[in-house]
Amino acid sequence: MTPPTIGNTTPGRDLKRRFLWLGLAMSLGMVALAIQLYRLQLIRHEEYAAKSVANFVKEVRLRADRGVIKDARGTILVDSRPSFDAFVTPAFCTDCFEQVIPRLAELLQWDADQRKKIEDLVRMSRRNAPFQPVPVRVDLTRDEYDRLNARRDILDGVEVVPVPHRNYRADTVLSHVLGYMNEITQEELERLNGDGAKYALGDYIGRRGLERYFESKLRGQDGVRKEVVNARGQTIEELNDKLGENAVIPPTAGSNLVLSIDMRLQEEAERSFPGVTGAVVAIDVNTGFIKALVSRPGFDPNLLTGRVTPTQMATLARDPLHPMINRVAAEHYSPGSTFKVVTQLAAFKSGVFRPETVVNCSGGYRLGARVWRCHKDSGHGPLDGKGAMKASCDSWFYKVADTIGLDPIAEMGKSLGLGRPTGIGVVAEVPGIMPSSAYHDKASPGGYTKGMALNSAIGQGDDNVTPLQLALVYAAVANGGKLYKPQMVQRLENLDGQVMEEFKPEVVSKVDINPAHLRAIVEGLEAVAQEPGGTAYRARQKSGLPADMLVAAKTGTAQVARIGTVRLKTHQMSYFERDHAWFAGFAPADKPELAVVVLNEHGGHGGVDAAPTALAVMKKYFELKAQDATSPPPRANQPYTPSLPPAPSLDEAALTRTVVAPPRENLPGEPIQPPSETGDDSATAD
Repeated sequence: MTPPTIGNTTPGRDLKRRFLWLGLAMSLGMVALAIQLYRLQLIRHEEYAAKSVANFVKEVRLRADRGVIKDARGTILVDSRPSFDAFVTPAFCTDCFEQVIPRLAELLQWDADQRKKIEDLVRMSRRNAPFQPVPVRVDLTRDEYDRLNARRDILDGVEVVPVPHRNYRADTVLSHVLGYMNEITQEELERLNGDGAKYALGDYIGRRGLERYFESKLRGQDGVRKEVVNARGQTIEELNDKLGENAVIPPTAGSNLVLSIDMRLQEEAERSFPGVTGAVVAIDVNTGFIKALVSRPGFDPNLLTGRVTPTQMATLARDPLHPMINRVAAEHYSPGSTFKVVTQLAAFKSGVFRPETVVNCSGGYRLGARVWRCHKDSGHGPLDGKGAMKASCDSWFYKVADTIGLDPIAEMGKSLGLGRPTGIGVVAEVPGIMPSSAYHDKASPGGYTKGMALNSAIGQGDDNVTPLQLALVYAAVANGGKLYKPQMVQRLENLDGQVMEEFKPEVVSKVDINPAHLRAIVEGLEAVAQEPGGTAYRARQKSGLPADMLVAAKTGTAQVARIGTVRLKTHQMSYFERDHAWFAGFAPADKPELAVVVLNEHGGHGGVDAAPTALAVMKKYFELKAQDATSPPPRANQPYTPSLPPAPSLDEAALTRTVVAPPRENLPGEPIQPPSETGDDSATAD
């Protein structure tokens, strides 16, 4: 009998079948693998070849258009012009420090310090972000652009990129309002990106004014385009279409700002203002929106946004006129006689004084052993409240301070917004000083004395206001006591002109003023401009305003330094010793619309050197209002074209004609010689 084999047995047949199935499965697997390899290597080779170099899929930034800034009628004041910047991407920069940067230094004419700075920057980026482009030259000139383009074949990792550059069309006009931009710092980059922003090294950011305050609105959102590049950073065009639908994310443009400022009125304010330094503010008394704003001298925002040199920055810093200071809100001054509105309101509120209260002026006011002089040496004689305001008689206001003290005056001033920021936000501001007895007890040697109240009553002493604060005070008097938040942006628009956000008038507080007292104050202010003997009467007669338009106004001449017992003419004093010339007022007095404040710093006298500017602005405002009521609206988005003559310079100011001894500053509580505001010491005041 033949013995059985394994294959003939039932278990053997089962094992053989399993081997067959295993072999078949392996064969099928090999076939599947071969098919997949064929698909990967041949059919979809280009797609996966592009994806296989993921480290060299470069993300090209698509910069968002920064929003433009327009005036109230749509005239473009700030936009962006085309320019080119040079970048180095460290990951693609082969032989960077041995060849590329030395070649760049030669082509762009860097000195040793500039070259070292770029080398340090590229080294740091190579460690931290090798694929992040590093800016090495901003806003290339035409010659620089041509030189780099001609040598791009030997500049691995270097690229010239179109980057919009900010363009300020108004030159120095409104420079403090518009602001400027410059490069973001490393600290700012980390902080802002930590808060969710997407800034990159070399980006520009708003520094002052509207550019800073509305940075997030103006900036927009950048897009991105993916490109396949080789190890030298060169684009592989044939592979770009394999990156898919999300290879390009378009940018979103920033919002446009529409201001309340009308450049036609702004030009008139600039043209009519004779000051070397100073400020002009025109504000709508019923809304708080600013219609014109001058701060002189200004600076060139195009210079500060561009390639400003250390020498140029040093020149700005050493300028004795301090052009970087916004005199409208960031500097405060003694208001002189324009403050007498506050003193008279406090006097009437106290109940001790009424509009008909008469005080006799003999040319000064005695307090103890000292005499506080009126600006008119011969005296004004007996005057009621209206007459005192009209003639700007200091003695009447000295009597108020001696009778009610300093604190009621300080309380009225604070209720009208003095001594605290206005809340404008867009520009930096100082709070000013509204002194009280408690203030002097802390700040003045020996504490408060009654003489300090007399000085404050006429807007001298420690009284300090900004032109913007004073404009809001007169606007509140004009509108019945509403203190508005000052604003200069009406709305934000998108690229198509649709309103994204609109800003409404904001009432900060309502000042409790007796209507009878308010009428008496306004009557006194009308007399200043409308009646012979008023300190602004001559300027009003020459202004060209309609005869039936009532103007309510107050001039002021604020003493800067004590000049002794002998009055000196303006031309006898050096520039920085001269008095500040003020004007504050509104029109029409019977139905107020516009308040204007002018500060002609070291300008002379309020009635001569400030009043004509304010009245010219008022005249232009009402002419434009009549013109716009009958004319079609202008075409929007027209670029502004400067047409103003250069602003006066310090060299053009009248120089000292005689040698003057250095002035002695007043001690706290000492009498202050009130200067004349007309420039004519024989005339009535201010």
